[in-house]
Amino acid sequence: MTTADLIGKILQLVGGVAIFAAVVGLILFFIDKAPKRGRDVLQLIAFLAPAIILLGIGLVYPAIRTGIAAFADKSGQFIGLDNFVWMFTQPEALITLRNTIIWVILVPTISTVIGLAYANFIDRSRGEKIYKSLIFMPFAISFVGAGIIWKFVYEYRPEGRDQIGLLNQIMVWLGQEPVLWLQTAPMNTILLIIVMIWVQTGFAVVVLSASIKGIPAEQLEAAELDGTNGWQRFTNVVLPGIRGALVVVVTTISIATLKVFDIVRTMTGGNFETSVVANEMYTQAFRALEPGRGSALALILFVLVLPIVVYNVRVLRKQKEIR
Repeated sequence: MTTADLIGKILQLVGGVAIFAAVVGLILFFIDKAPKRGRDVLQLIAFLAPAIILLGIGLVYPAIRTGIAAFADKSGQFIGLDNFVWMFTQPEALITLRNTIIWVILVPTISTVIGLAYANFIDRSRGEKIYKSLIFMPFAISFVGAGIIWKFVYEYRPEGRDQIGLLNQIMVWLGQEPVLWLQTAPMNTILLIIVMIWVQTGFAVVVLSASIKGIPAEQLEAAELDGTNGWQRFTNVVLPGIRGALVVVVTTISIATLKVFDIVRTMTGGNFETSVVANEMYTQAFRALEPGRGSALALILFVLVLPIVVYNVRVLRKQKEIR
């Protein structure tokens, strides 16, 4: 870049800042001169307008375009429900939907159960902070990083070569042959689900542990004085007291699971019958150059997420009314 080009870029930047400052100054000037009621309205508009504009550009407009593209082919011609028919008739697409359902059933359930058990056992125990940190660390790792770590765990080398994968090394120690873990269906889907559970359990532990600490100690002491055992106190006092947190945890993990893409893409690329809706959406739109099918999958993903969100809102609203 020459000196003249650099000076030109600087002048463009200064000009843009000056125009922005002038527009903001004019808005503030008119707000100040307006009557009080009108001033309040203008202030509200001034604060909300940038967010509304950004939401419209980044969320509403793409959602409308996606909805339109779902009923068109790659050339943009309207084809009705053909993309959805493809999704529910082709074996590959049906495997994708089946895998997504398995993910959504297993990941939130197992992550929440393990997280709840862990949070309850370490509550007020010695070394609680260390235990929480250890279980939370995977949640701080990106899905891509987690996928790479576990890909090494499942790594395969032909028999007779040194195994760098932990599972196959254990198989060799047991006198068995190495296994192509990530290429053997449907076991490979379960192995990918384990990675997601490993990541999400830390989130469940932190939220549920904080909720358990919020239960009044008097309730637990009263239950103990009534002669209840540990399991009875857990089911009759702890679980009802953290119901709201349980709903939040299950909902959050369910939505994250429906959107899972990185783990599948990193570890198998969606091959060997491991693809899920989010991965297939990317594959169809950007690899197979079928944006209509990708958009149809995106709409299905939205339909799957919507009931979870609605249920979460209804439960939280009921709890707010009770309080």
